[in-house]
Amino acid sequence: MTTADRQIRLKPLTKTAFAEFGDVLAVKAKPDQIINQGMCGRHHNLAKLAFAGGGQAGISVFDATPRALPYTLDMMERHPKGSQAFVPMHDASFLVIVAADENGQPGQPQAFLTAPHTGINIHKNIWHGVLTPLSAPGLFAVIDRIGNDTNLEEHWFDEAYTVIA
Repeated sequence: MTTADRQIRLKPLTKTAFAEFGDVLAVKAKPDQIINQGMCGRHHNLAKLAFAGGGQAGISVFDATPRALPYTLDMMERHPKGSQAFVPMHDASFLVIVAADENGQPGQPQAFLTAPHTGINIHKNIWHGVLTPLSAPGLFAVIDRIGNDTNLEEHWFDEAYTVIA
């Protein structure tokens, strides 16, 4: 494989482009409901949370160290028993890397750049890169499956990929 084959060109995160891997958490053009005495638009049911094999939904806060482009992707992970939502607690974009499964390992990775104020929900058993803010702060609310059993698989690439703008 050539160096060009190991490059992943960053693309904007859209609901359509990301649908195979998960859900985009962002306001719609028009809210589904107006609530709270007409003072709040509710953008309803934006993600499909899924938890298998026991455990429960939990909310954690992650504080990730910012990274930079070009970004070296040498490992991907997946969670076979639960989806994982990342909701930024800041107004900056962040990098999302995902891949379809190919015989138990990640296929060709794809890289997305979120818009500010946009989160994601990665469906269960989808290969993804680690949490990758591109600027400080790297603070995120994370909604995922909490349990006492193993819910993490990692795949380390023999040859790393490079994510470019």
